[in-house]
Amino acid sequence: MSQDGATADAVIRLNDEECWEKAAGQELGRLVTRVGDVIDIFPVNYVVDGRSLLFRTAEGSKLFELTANDDVLFEIDDHTDDEAWSVVVRGTATRLATSAEVDAADELPLRPWIPTIKYNYVRIVPTELSGRAFRRLPEPDRYGVQTG
Repeated sequence: MSQDGATADAVIRLNDEECWEKAAGQELGRLVTRVGDVIDIFPVNYVVDGRSLLFRTAEGSKLFELTANDDVLFEIDDHTDDEAWSVVVRGTATRLATSAEVDAADELPLRPWIPTIKYNYVRIVPTELSGRAFRRLPEPDRYGVQTG
């Protein structure tokens, strides 16, 4: 197999169902927000709820930024010695507003990782989902010289 073929075989595009399966198996992701020229990234624990992501947050910069611009990215990944994967959710973040929504969210297995009170639930509804899995293979020879 050529080096180009080996490289092509090392990256696998995930379909939507595979992306959701990967996301549902994790608890920690990175939320990316943008307000004007300022881009921020926040690690947050989350849960998959249907075909959306849900996290909790306290009052502060994260919630303010989501109020100013609800377009977000959310990235989830993991790896082993043999493989790695990454899922990126592009979507809209909305704070849950009704008591019925909050009551339903309270039933989900979503608890703060640090001892802080986080009254606000935020749901990310995807507009686009993409994912890739990678086989972790040895680096090809960079100088074109084959050994052995």
